[in-house]
Amino acid sequence: MSQLRPEQLASHLQQQLLPVYFVYGDEPLQAGECADQIRAAARRQGYTDRQVFSVEPGFDWESLRCAADSLSLFAEQRILELRLPNGKPGDKGSRALRAYTQALPADTLLLILSGKLEPAARRSKWVKSLESAGASIAVWPIDAGRLPAWINSRMRSKGMQPDQQTLQLLADRTEGNLLACAQEIEKLYLLLGPGAVDAATVDHCVASSARYDVFGLVDAALLGQPARVQKMLAGLRAEGVDPVVVLWALSRELRSLAPMAAALKKSASMAQVITAARVWEKRKAAVTAVLKRLSCNRIQSLLRRCAQLDRVIKGRAAGSSWDELLQLGMGIAGIQVVEH
Repeated sequence: MSQLRPEQLASHLQQQLLPVYFVYGDEPLQAGECADQIRAAARRQGYTDRQVFSVEPGFDWESLRCAADSLSLFAEQRILELRLPNGKPGDKGSRALRAYTQALPADTLLLILSGKLEPAARRSKWVKSLESAGASIAVWPIDAGRLPAWINSRMRSKGMQPDQQTLQLLADRTEGNLLACAQEIEKLYLLLGPGAVDAATVDHCVASSARYDVFGLVDAALLGQPARVQKMLAGLRAEGVDPVVVLWALSRELRSLAPMAAALKKSASMAQVITAARVWEKRKAAVTAVLKRLSCNRIQSLLRRCAQLDRVIKGRAAGSSWDELLQLGMGIAGIQVVEH
């Protein structure tokens, strides 16, 4: 079968179910939805059992073979789900996957979920063996130019009829984060239901929801408004927003600012930097303000703080996620914070 595009998967699964599916890429929403479609199709065909393997340092690849061999002892069909975050199975894993595809067990579906693959890995023998036994589905981030069309398709699948300004508004708010965009569409659907949707209505719904959002927090930090940053973070926390979402928004902004600050350090003009980075018209004032306030070295320091905060959120380092987020937001807003 070889390769499928994400948009081909639904129609494919209506026609057949292959013994192996390999979903890889660094766009979590599309990857997750592809996996959900495969699991649902398998359940409809009687695959009632599911066993999950997470490939971490020291993973025993023999456990996959043992699981596959043991299936003949049971009547039920089973999904073996292998999670490969870094896309690198290593020599042992490569051999194990090739061996699996050369002797496919009966009544078994192997679903592999992987992070982004390097070009060399996509040409490797283990990937080719998976594609020969089943199908691979590569998921890629959707760039700004294609995002409005993606939003349009998703909204229309729910019976919503957005105008062009609505599509651009949602694209501007989410800027490539498909998970955030999908959540915004779900909220709008709950508020408005099917039918025509215009930008003014979307703006009104967002304003009327009386909630603090991460995009407003980012703007407040960029514009150097520490009091507003503190207030908005408190609001986000009270609403139960996941700290990882807030960190994503702030760190993404810092990563986009870093090359601009480096260019300024090399004597490029602010106008040249803003133009080269293709900053949205509505965001030029905020981006200009923060670049005038934060040096290249300062931005790098804040990015290191983001890495530390990520460890705190994941429980790998001591500290309070929300206290650390406040320190980060204040740092972007221009308030000196204590360095780690």
